[in-house]
Amino acid sequence: MVRKALNRSLAARPAGTVLPALALVLNAFVWGISWWPFRQLQGDGLHPLLATALVYLLSVLLLLAFRPRAWRAFAGQPLLWLLAAAAGMTNVGFNWAVTMGDVVRVVLLFYLMPAWTVVLAWPLLGEKPTLASVLRVALAMAGVAIVLKTGDSPWPVPESLADGLALAGGMSFALTNILLRKLQHLDAAPRVLAMFAGGAAMAGAVALLGLALGFVAVPPLPRAGWTLGLALSLGFLASNVALQYGAARLNAHTTALIMLSEVVFASLSSVALGAAELTPRTLGGGLLIVVAAAWSAWPTHPARQAPAPQ
Repeated sequence: MVRKALNRSLAARPAGTVLPALALVLNAFVWGISWWPFRQLQGDGLHPLLATALVYLLSVLLLLAFRPRAWRAFAGQPLLWLLAAAAGMTNVGFNWAVTMGDVVRVVLLFYLMPAWTVVLAWPLLGEKPTLASVLRVALAMAGVAIVLKTGDSPWPVPESLADGLALAGGMSFALTNILLRKLQHLDAAPRVLAMFAGGAAMAGAVALLGLALGFVAVPPLPRAGWTLGLALSLGFLASNVALQYGAARLNAHTTALIMLSEVVFASLSSVALGAAELTPRTLGGGLLIVVAAAWSAWPTHPARQAPAPQ
C-alpha cells in the first residue's frame, strides 16, 4: 500500500492546484524548520555533517526499498553524478551553517540562489542574461551587502564560516536546480536518489576529513536522541516526494514563489526559539534578497506558462 502511494506521488499526473501548492508548502516547512533537529542532534554529540550523512543514508535505503531499480539510470546519465555532487554540497553548506550561525541570516544568504542561477544558466543552459535578470542580481547583491556589512568592516564580506557555507550552499542549490532542468526527461526516482545519495556521500566525505583534521568531534556511542535522525529522514523523503508532486503540476514561477515560504518558516521558528535575531540591517537586506527572488519567480507572460516537467 505504501509502495503504491509513493509510486503514484513520483509519477506526474494532472491535478488541481490546491494539493500541489500544499505539497510545496510542506516541502518548504520541512526545510524551514530543519535547523532545529540538526541542532538537537548536535547537542546530543552528533556533528551536523555526520547527522546529514546518517539522515541521507537512511533516506537512500528508504527510497531503494520502494524503488529498487532507481540506481540503474546512473549508468547512462553522467549528469546524475554531477547532480549528486551539487545536491550534496548544498546540504553540507546549509545543514552545517544553520547549526552554527544565525538561522535567518543563513537562510537569507542561501536564498541568493536566483542570482547564482543567472550566472550559471548562461554556460550550462545557454540562457543569456537579460536586462531584468541583471537588475535582479544587482538587487540581490545589494541585499547581501547590507546583511554582511558590519560597523567595523570597510567591506561587506562573510564574517564567519556560517556565512561562507550559506553562500556556497546557495550556489550549489542553483546548480542543482539547473541540473534538474537538464534531467527533467528522467523519471523522478533516479533524480531523488541522486540528491539523497549525494547528501550522504558528500557530507560523509567532509565529515571524515573533519575527523582527520580535528574540526569534527568523534561521536559518542549511539543515543536514544539519535532517533530524531530517523524522523528527519522520513521528513526529507516526504518533502522531496512533495516537491516532485507539486513542481510537476504547477508552473515553475508558482513553484518558486511558494518555495519562498521557507524563509518565513525559518525566520518565525528561529526567532521564536532564540536561534536568530532580527536586526534592522538583516531585515532591510533580507527584504531586498526576497524581493529579488520573488521577482525572478514572477511570470512575465502568465497565460503562456506551461507546467514545469519534473
